[in-house]
Amino acid sequence: MRHEIVMPQMGESITTGTIRKWHKQVGETIKLDEVLLEISTDKVESEIPSPYEGKVVELKAAEGDTIDVGVLIAVIDDDANAQASTPSAPAPVAAASSAPAAGSDRMDIVMPQMGESITTGTITKWHKQPGDMVELDEILLDISTDKVESEIPSPISGRLEEVLFAEGETIDVGLKIASIEMNTSVPFGGGAATSSAPAAVASAPAPVAQVTSAPTASAEPAGRRFYTPLVKALAAKHGVALSELAHLKGSGAAGRVNKEDFMSYLSNRGSAPVASAPKAAAPASSAPSAANVAAATSGRVEIIPMDNMRKAIARNMIASKMTSPHVNSIDTVDMTRLVKFRDSFKNEFKKQEGFSLTYTHFILYAIVQALKEFPLVNASIDGDNIIVKRDINLGCAVSVPGNGLVVPVIKGADNLNIRGIARALDILVNKARAKKLSMDDLTGGTYTFTNNGSFGIMAATPVILQPQLGIFCVGTIKKAPVVTDDLAIAIRDIMYATHTYDHRVIDGELGSKFLKHVINTLETMDPASLF
Repeated sequence: MRHEIVMPQMGESITTGTIRKWHKQVGETIKLDEVLLEISTDKVESEIPSPYEGKVVELKAAEGDTIDVGVLIAVIDDDANAQASTPSAPAPVAAASSAPAAGSDRMDIVMPQMGESITTGTITKWHKQPGDMVELDEILLDISTDKVESEIPSPISGRLEEVLFAEGETIDVGLKIASIEMNTSVPFGGGAATSSAPAAVASAPAPVAQVTSAPTASAEPAGRRFYTPLVKALAAKHGVALSELAHLKGSGAAGRVNKEDFMSYLSNRGSAPVASAPKAAAPASSAPSAANVAAATSGRVEIIPMDNMRKAIARNMIASKMTSPHVNSIDTVDMTRLVKFRDSFKNEFKKQEGFSLTYTHFILYAIVQALKEFPLVNASIDGDNIIVKRDINLGCAVSVPGNGLVVPVIKGADNLNIRGIARALDILVNKARAKKLSMDDLTGGTYTFTNNGSFGIMAATPVILQPQLGIFCVGTIKKAPVVTDDLAIAIRDIMYATHTYDHRVIDGELGSKFLKHVINTLETMDPASLF
């Protein structure tokens, strides 16, 4: 089966991408998640993994070409004996059901990549339904990942022609999820050739259409109703012939059968004979089901299904632990000098800037100085290569009430003084809590800071945010008795600091020296000279 690869949307308002490098050529085989190409925009450069395994049979664009989002750039065939084609000029992606009608000017909407290492997004809400008009930058849908929940605006004005996935579905980045018809004089549904055979029933939702020359395993008889790829996939999964649904009244636009209609029909279908398409046996699993856990647990229990964001967090945290051997260096910081300065200057600072001066601003400044001194910490790993980042883009974990943590990035932090760092962070915090962070705000980080002190915790050992090599964590500041150099005992403001690092590159010496540099900067800086 042939699978089309389209130019992914790399962020909100991004409408094109430039192909920097093809990692595979026509005729070569590629594995699932193996890097297929590199793409750059004015905001980000990304490696794009293959969503399929097979042979590259077509490349529709050359390195250096700038391609519109949603336009076909390559074709992968999962048949290893498939014949490769000569590369040709880029061609627009076909509509999911058939080619658009004459005069149609349709644009595909693909699942955007909401941050580095994010490969999927979950549709939490469609603000528009098929047949609705949508304006440029009007909110089209809401998407959630483990890092952020975002409202996705429409890149064009027109009519929402089709929606390929329902709310709650988790979709791979770069896959088509909808299309918008810009030429509204074309009748709604004009691209759906209901009198001809649409694409074959797939075993999973197929958001990208087969090319016109692709083989089809089976065809729906002529004259049947149009069904979305999602409904077709559900029908295949549950062994329901599309002919069974021919007389089902749909509640979707233009009477289409949607997921809710299908599931309602399925629940009322009873013991009707199953169609010839066999239902695949569920894979065996050693993990107990929720029902079994409840039955085996004594006393009262409550089973809470994970939401999509929590499931994504779980996957990424496990992946980080499996990727990076985590090592922690921990020490105390005497913050007495900074506590006294902040107490004396915080009111004046707020008058000047309009927001509060926090200890985080001093800590971020100290981290930047340490990253300048030890650039190997500001790096990542690519295979057997260490990629040292010359720019310091500092991620800072921000707590969003009811939405966990997000990690916006202060770009070019090495070019900012402490006041500039404070201003940049204030902007990102306000955007995070208003759920207005863009993909650019969340990508490109080279090192991360997190503050558990705001929760009253003394110390913590955080998980590294891939593909970075380190993360810095501080706890709360508490007064404690300390033996001074002259053997006296004084009450000081003490804070614990943890540097967690990837032992593949950063050994104990480098990791500890980095931590000590941050501590020395915080304990010896003259804060008054920095403002």
